Amino acid sequence: MILFPAIDLKDGECVRLVRGRMDLATVFNSDPAAQALKFERQGFQWLHLIDLNGAFAGKPVNGAAVESILGAVRIPVQLGGGIRDLKQIEHWLAHGVTRLILGTLALKQPQIVREACRRFPGRIAVAMDAKAGRVAVEGWVEVAEITAIELAKRFEGAGVAAIVFTDIDRDGVLTGLNIASTLSLARATSIPVIASGGLASIDDVARLLELDCTILEGAITGRALYDGRLDAEAALNLISARRVA
Repeated sequence: MILFPAIDLKDGECVRLVRGRMDLATVFNSDPAAQALKFERQGFQWLHLIDLNGAFAGKPVNGAAVESILGAVRIPVQLGGGIRDLKQIEHWLAHGVTRLILGTLALKQPQIVREACRRFPGRIAVAMDAKAGRVAVEGWVEVAEITAIELAKRFEGAGVAAIVFTDIDRDGVLTGLNIASTLSLARATSIPVIASGGLASIDDVARLLELDCTILEGAITGRALYDGRLDAEAALNLISARRVA
């Protein structure tokens, strides 16, 4: 189980939102590269980056901050937000991003996602962010009729490396992951699933290490790390101990 620390970028700073609302952003660090380096030194094996401005604008906005992070750390980075065409995909993969997360494209232009998977095996993930079970795109402001499970089934066999599943109603509010919905998705697809939205404490990490959650690739944590509710060392030690056991 991989624990992905999240760096959400808004106006060049590390922030956390509440249920995706840009007007409810809390700034936790004005130096994204320093924050990324801190996570690496704490022992995290991956970084999860989202260009929030880009998700709303439909194009990369926080590129300078992303590049500063890529220059600061050696651990792999996955990036999402505002990536809408193959040119942008090629750019970021060539500039050091290990894996790209495509959300709006997956719903609106799935052929581009499939082509990217073909060109860049193992380096394309799909974001499936759900409001009341329905997929939301364009910075979560547009809700489609399709469910995450229905969308996941469209990409079976396409070569998608992972699905990042976020329960938007839990994102940033520290009420715990939606384990039931996440597992339902994971059981319905052969694509590895990463849980996101609401991870609040070491108890949530322990829950992810129970037998039924072994089908998940991992989980993303944000606000709980920043405000100290989740101790990075304790969480990583727990994961390591369970892996050894």
